[in-house]
Amino acid sequence: MLETIKETTSYIKRKTDFVPEVGIILGTGLGGMVREIESQYILDYEEIPDFPISTVEGHHGKLIFGKIKGKNVIAMQGRFHYYEGYTTQQVTFPVRVMKNLGIHHLFVSNASGGVNPDYEIGDLMVVDDHINLIPNPLIGAHYPEFGARFPDMSNTYDKVLISKALAIARKEKINVQRGCYVATTGPTLETPKEYEYFRAIGGDAVGMSTVPEIIVAHQMGIICFAISIITDLGIHGKIVKVTLEDVQKVAGEAEPKMTLIMKELIAGL
Repeated sequence: MLETIKETTSYIKRKTDFVPEVGIILGTGLGGMVREIESQYILDYEEIPDFPISTVEGHHGKLIFGKIKGKNVIAMQGRFHYYEGYTTQQVTFPVRVMKNLGIHHLFVSNASGGVNPDYEIGDLMVVDDHINLIPNPLIGAHYPEFGARFPDMSNTYDKVLISKALAIARKEKINVQRGCYVATTGPTLETPKEYEYFRAIGGDAVGMSTVPEIIVAHQMGIICFAISIITDLGIHGKIVKVTLEDVQKVAGEAEPKMTLIMKELIAGL
């Protein structure tokens, strides 16, 4: 894997001549943040050696290089999921490449289902912890170049960035929750009893992404921030049938608030 990462990194460097400071991964229906990037280079995933391909509607499959508020960023417009048939090592491969390209911060967004009874559809949730129910991406061969074999996960989501995000939200009068994200394999949405279980074990929201990328980034010493948009509710009495179109619609409506917070966070780095 190490050689493959180096080869992919070398290809991207030849194509872009760009050193990013910040990596951004955009979730389902949240690719619109790329409009805020003063883009300099765009690469389709298909043209990047050994890069996975996005197969889910709403994930455009482009790597975008440019500036936000004067900071060099690299944005994934579309991510990969375990449920697409990729291993968690393949899902997190782009994070390792972004680290090799130069990033020291990673900002991740996702659409998720709320299991906290205080949440409403369209809320933003700043992630301050997670529960991982997806196979861990660090299983398998260990490369010392990646970091510790047994990384401590007690401070995975940067407390300084969380505090700044909450302050930005207060200033801009944006209602923001703070909570724990439960990562599941998908692709099925949850049953009512599964929603109850995720709440019982300490979850506030549930989704099918984010955590594998965060684990790998944290292992490599990247400072992490994640935010969820609550697109549906897994709360007794509020559970309704949900489609991908429903998720994309809610995510699109809430995206400007998420984008504002992330832009201001990046500006303050």
